[in-house]
Amino acid sequence: MSASRRSGTTDELGPDEPEQPDGGPDGPGGPDGADLLAALLDGMDAALCAFDADGVVTHWNREAERILGWSAAEAVGRQGFAGWAVREADAEEVESRLMAAMHAAGRQVHEFALLTKDGGRVLVRTQSAAVRGPDGKPAGLYCAFSEVHAQIDLERSIALSEALFDDASWGVVLVDADLRPAVVNAHAARALGTGRTAVLGRPLGELLTRGVEELENALTHVLAEGAPPAPAEVWVGVRTPEGEKRRCWRSGFLRLASPLAEEPVPLGVGWLFQDVTEAKQGEQEAALLRFRTNQLHRAARAAAECEDPAEAATVHLDFALAGFADHALIDRVAGGPTADGDPAAPPMRLVRVAATPSGGPGPSALTGHAGLPVRYAESHPALQCVARAGSVRAAAGAVAPEEAREWARARKWPEDTVHALCAVLRSRGRTLGVVTFLRGAGRTPFERSDATYAEDVAVRMAAALDLADLVELADG
Repeated sequence: MSASRRSGTTDELGPDEPEQPDGGPDGPGGPDGADLLAALLDGMDAALCAFDADGVVTHWNREAERILGWSAAEAVGRQGFAGWAVREADAEEVESRLMAAMHAAGRQVHEFALLTKDGGRVLVRTQSAAVRGPDGKPAGLYCAFSEVHAQIDLERSIALSEALFDDASWGVVLVDADLRPAVVNAHAARALGTGRTAVLGRPLGELLTRGVEELENALTHVLAEGAPPAPAEVWVGVRTPEGEKRRCWRSGFLRLASPLAEEPVPLGVGWLFQDVTEAKQGEQEAALLRFRTNQLHRAARAAAECEDPAEAATVHLDFALAGFADHALIDRVAGGPTADGDPAAPPMRLVRVAATPSGGPGPSALTGHAGLPVRYAESHPALQCVARAGSVRAAAGAVAPEEAREWARARKWPEDTVHALCAVLRSRGRTLGVVTFLRGAGRTPFERSDATYAEDVAVRMAAALDLADLVELADG
């Protein structure tokens, strides 16, 4: 038996074929209509079966045999799929959905799990439609089906791509072999401060102000060697209308190669990143706080070994300077400490008593033995600090190097200074002076957390200087 049951085939699937001119299948008119239909069905790339109005299998082609293992002789004549091509538990649902196509308009598409002859399970996608007789009434239905593993894999890949590029909560960028973005998702476009189409084809240097070289090195490595074993954290500067915004992106990289070539042909790099700036800043702040607390503890232990309290104050200064500033100065109030609200206090003048070397590294040195006041202008940050009894920050700003040097010289600071932080030295309700921390070019400005640390150092230094005054009075 071939792909169909001979008896009743044409009556169920369509009108009778016209008789051959010679009255036989081998005459000049061509082969028998049933044989032609069987040949056509067996030559199809899709599996095909047909059912009569009672749900009995009438046709079964070779592709259906290949997929499920049941031959046409074994399949044709069976009542539906129950008991052989589907599980008993699924038979009723599958049959009702298939037979419903006989009374529906157009094709019906379904997905079923069918059973193979050896007991395996195959997921197929079916397209079913009614076959009508000469009177226009349903005489049966045909059902074409194919395995859908490859189709589902493709659809899943497409769905995954669309989800990544539309709904993902992390950035996804496809970078071509020239290291230029070819496709970006919405999250990445927002992170880069531009639109999804505006970023395409542009060099990374036009999008980022910092971290470009590190990022391009990573992409080049992935193109040549493949993906790194772990994500990389890259600090970048993003151009925004408000200026540069510094961000930390935890990035993963995947080399993309064409699946159609025998040898891997690199298509680019898939770059996935997540913004972890807040977490990294929190880690850095915690590490910085631990370091500074440790420095204060070490300074206290070292200062306890100093016989001279004034020397103990400079020890505190040296420990505080590590990783915090480039230079530091200690200025004392001329004429001795001033009490808060003293109406008889003379105009405030400051005397330089200690400073770190500005030409190179080294410990702080006590100076100012002559007691000559430093000629600070009235608006000098150190004088403002003493008058307010609180910390004061100052910076040269975005100016030319020569203007920055002039700014530092006018304030009696080393010429390479661009950032300053003054903290008042107070003890027992009296103002003893001011400590000034200085940073050069290339360093970040002092922040509020820096002012808190400087004030902690100033409290310890003020206690040591106050003790030095008491010792001097006792000796006198």
